[in-house]
Amino acid sequence: MTIWVSSLERAPHLAKLHSPQLIVSLLSPYDDFPEFAGHAADRHLKVPIHDITQDFGDWVAPGQSDAQTVVDFVSQWDKASPILIHCWAGISRSTASAFITACIHNPETPEVEIAQAIRAASPTASPNRKLVGHADDILGRGGRMRDAVEAIGRGEIATEAQPFYIPSNFGLKAST
Repeated sequence: MTIWVSSLERAPHLAKLHSPQLIVSLLSPYDDFPEFAGHAADRHLKVPIHDITQDFGDWVAPGQSDAQTVVDFVSQWDKASPILIHCWAGISRSTASAFITACIHNPETPEVEIAQAIRAASPTASPNRKLVGHADDILGRGGRMRDAVEAIGRGEIATEAQPFYIPSNFGLKAST
């Protein structure tokens, strides 16, 4: 199965097309979260976080509890069908959460290999370093997740990413 990453605008179409088991929405606390027909509340995680790495005025960077919420939710994914992860643009919060998901479900795969797969799939991917850093701590990865995201660097500048996917199991071919 696959981990799909998308912008908010394209998420409903992907949800219809791929019937994901779980959906993760990461939007600003001020945004309206979408509803996806046929997806019960327990299959759709809504995470109200800003896409920043340092607090700025009333805006708060993702915290440890935000990362823990993502980790707990994506850990329950059984990979029988895809997971869909989206944020506003499909560039930062969603790519961080996809990276976290892939790391959880591939504990023997080097984190840098997963980060490189994200970069290969999306030239605009710029995983939110704060969210990844908290997940690194929660999962006891000793900085390897942080280092992997740092190694791929910031993606190309864009206002919206093209949807993309990475495999749920590394070393296996993804099916669409």
